[in-house]
Amino acid sequence: MTWSIVARDPETGYLGVAVASRFFAVGCAVPHIKGRVGAVATQAFVSPLYGTDGLKMLEEGLAPEEVIRTLTLRDDGHRQRQMHLIDASGRNAAFTGEICVPWAGHLVDSNVSVAGNMLAGPQVIEETLKVYNERAAYGAPLADRLLDAMDAGEAAGGDKRGRQSAAIVIYRDQDYPWLRIHADDHAEPLVELRRLYAVAQERFLHVAETMPTRENPHGVTDRRVIDERIAALEAARQEQGRPSASFATPPKA
Repeated sequence: MTWSIVARDPETGYLGVAVASRFFAVGCAVPHIKGRVGAVATQAFVSPLYGTDGLKMLEEGLAPEEVIRTLTLRDDGHRQRQMHLIDASGRNAAFTGEICVPWAGHLVDSNVSVAGNMLAGPQVIEETLKVYNERAAYGAPLADRLLDAMDAGEAAGGDKRGRQSAAIVIYRDQDYPWLRIHADDHAEPLVELRRLYAVAQERFLHVAETMPTRENPHGVTDRRVIDERIAALEAARQEQGRPSASFATPPKA
């Protein structure tokens, strides 16, 4: 019902998952991430336990291949499930059950994997992986790589049933996401993710830089720092004549 990409940025250690499907709210079911631990995508006939327990096993030190072996051996339904995952050091693995709805399959490369089922054909994951690697070589930010890769998969046919939802989740090195946006029920969910990502860049991601972390439990407490940054970005946008990507109502007087 889905295709997804699971990636780790080797320069920063950041972890990300992007997913799209002709299924409602796919971002609530597929991506599971924990900073400094790993990222998992569980799909096809979804088992949420592949995500939750998979992360626990990675945190305990099991290799991705061992995680897959353990989860599938205990699960009588594994032949209709699919998962792929990566740990914090970049080890990755993937599994596609033999009775997943075709076309179904996966590709694993250095620090990235792509998997899908109910797809228009193998070209969907091939193009997704190709564009991700091209954008990574160019040095694009992780979010841009993931979105560009998913767009390439959609252009190659995507989910053979159509489109409905998509999501992108990125964790840095904390227990909370740096970015998590969903388009849960939309005719063009990947287009909507682009809009939401643009909205996030107007304010949210700059606020995210001030949030407390393990290393700095206070975060940035001087509001002037973020207010001045956002004001400068807003002034530049207005000077360039670019409208805001947000649907938010104007501030109340």
